[in-house]
Amino acid sequence: MPTIAIHHSVDDTKHWLASSKREEFFGPLGVTNIRTFTNPEKPGQVALTMDVPNLDALLAAMQGPEAAAAMKADGVHPDSIVMYVEAQR
Repeated sequence: MPTIAIHHSVDDTKHWLASSKREEFFGPLGVTNIRTFTNPEKPGQVALTMDVPNLDALLAAMQGPEAAAAMKADGVHPDSIVMYVEAQR
């Protein structure tokens, strides 16, 4: 199961950290071990890591209306999202 890292900008870091939208959106996809990170030098930049059992399902879900709604609720700037997939050797 690969680990995914995602970073992006948000309107309000405290709101983003307190939100349950991550678990609500990613949970049904089987995503586990979600960890959040903040940039102490740039408070509007955040990141998360997660273990993803089905990368194709995650990528498809990220394009759907549920993802757009979750991002809007959390103040995520969709155009700032950068995703990294754990490299397999």
